[in-house]
Amino acid sequence: MESCSDLEVDINGEETIFLNKQIICAYSGTFRKLLGKSTCSKGNVKVIFNDFPGGAESFELVSRFCYRNGELTVMPSNVVYLHCAAKFMEVPKILEQAEKCMVDIRYWSWPELLLGLKQCQELETSSEADSLAAKLMDALVEKLCLTVEVSPSSAASACSPDSSLFRFSCDSKSTESFKNSSSRLTWWFDEFLVLSPGLVETFLKLMVSRKFDNLIISRFLFYYQKVKFCSVSSNERRKILEITIDTLYVLDRSCVPCKSLFGILRPALGLHINKSSMNKLELMIGDQLDQATLDNLLVPSPSKSSNLYYVNLVLRITKAFLDGERGGSGLKKVAHLIDQYIAEVAPDPCLKPSKFLSLLTAIPDSARESHEEIYRAIDMYLEAHAGLTNDEKLNLIRTLCYEKLSSESRAHISRNHKFQAIETPDEQQQQKQIVLRVEKVEISGENEKLKEHIEGIQWRVMELERACLKMQNQMEVIKKRSKNSSRGSSRSLPKLCS
Repeated sequence: MESCSDLEVDINGEETIFLNKQIICAYSGTFRKLLGKSTCSKGNVKVIFNDFPGGAESFELVSRFCYRNGELTVMPSNVVYLHCAAKFMEVPKILEQAEKCMVDIRYWSWPELLLGLKQCQELETSSEADSLAAKLMDALVEKLCLTVEVSPSSAASACSPDSSLFRFSCDSKSTESFKNSSSRLTWWFDEFLVLSPGLVETFLKLMVSRKFDNLIISRFLFYYQKVKFCSVSSNERRKILEITIDTLYVLDRSCVPCKSLFGILRPALGLHINKSSMNKLELMIGDQLDQATLDNLLVPSPSKSSNLYYVNLVLRITKAFLDGERGGSGLKKVAHLIDQYIAEVAPDPCLKPSKFLSLLTAIPDSARESHEEIYRAIDMYLEAHAGLTNDEKLNLIRTLCYEKLSSESRAHISRNHKFQAIETPDEQQQQKQIVLRVEKVEISGENEKLKEHIEGIQWRVMELERACLKMQNQMEVIKKRSKNSSRGSSRSLPKLCS
């Protein structure tokens, strides 16, 4: 540096550097504008920068360029800092050299590209860093696609749980083959852990656009989310989850394991991710609901709710599954799963009858071969909710199909006091009550078929009585409305002229 140091520069509060005004102003347009006529005057001048890109390190690089009469080697290891600093200080000669260096970006080595991305990540306050990061990421993805030597189909088969590479074997060659294949496909996972969620999002979009193997992308997403969660803030966790969900949503669904989706569901609920990402997660889970287990569905209710389990979530996921128009064995699996869930949540004293009814009717009745679990669930619910109104009880009981109950359950229901007495106020006589009972039938064991037949008749009679009673109530409402409307119309009629 020159001995005449008449310019004091404070760089982001990190370091103070003393320079010669004339030398710096000869190359930097920014300093010429700041100092103006003071470049020729005597006395020290102090300049303070609070947001200089790259801090003291990049400022020193540009200063060294000025003091060496414009001679400085621009290379991949310093081009990012030099480019952003030169843009800030308006040094066109450095910008020219930096742009020439970036022309050959596709020939940079993997470590050079990754280092450049790390430097862009550090220059968050610089707008130039974003455009440089996009170029670096594009070159990095292109290089990654070339280095993965297997085709997408081979990669998918190698990573499949059913693949021979995932099976235990005593053969050392098979074990070595597994290690080589796995490392060949995922060696870059740890390399990208240093990148911020924003850069990872850019990287993933490029990977998807280049049709990189979807299974490898999904594995990286779950790996990145799992590792990064240990060391970042809640806001960063939320961002990571949203990026993970949004990216998984555009991948092939066969590459997104159901178990892994449930693994990110609970943290997503706890971190309150945005509604769009949450909807996508529920749709993906609903798409594979036939692969879920009861433990997956037993998600605790949000803190604001008094329910034990998040019933609304299960209803939305079930709807997403049914909207996919699936049938056959998948629908039967889901029907059995939901019946198990209903039986699990039925004893919850805070579960409203309308919500319980929604669970009972969420699956089409044609998907259920038996109503055994439904009967037991309703029985438990009535036991835990003794204060239900008669209408609420009737709505629940009507969901049962008598023909889909076993003979033991039919016999049990005829003796079950919770199903035998349903009191309903009569509209015509408010003081009286109609008590619907299924009378017990005493028949010898030799006529079991006859007994079942009579029990079935009694069940249907009870249903008919309830239906008639409901119709009577509706008729009364219609009569009242018609009376009110006729009174209103008579008042509006004009008087006839005499």
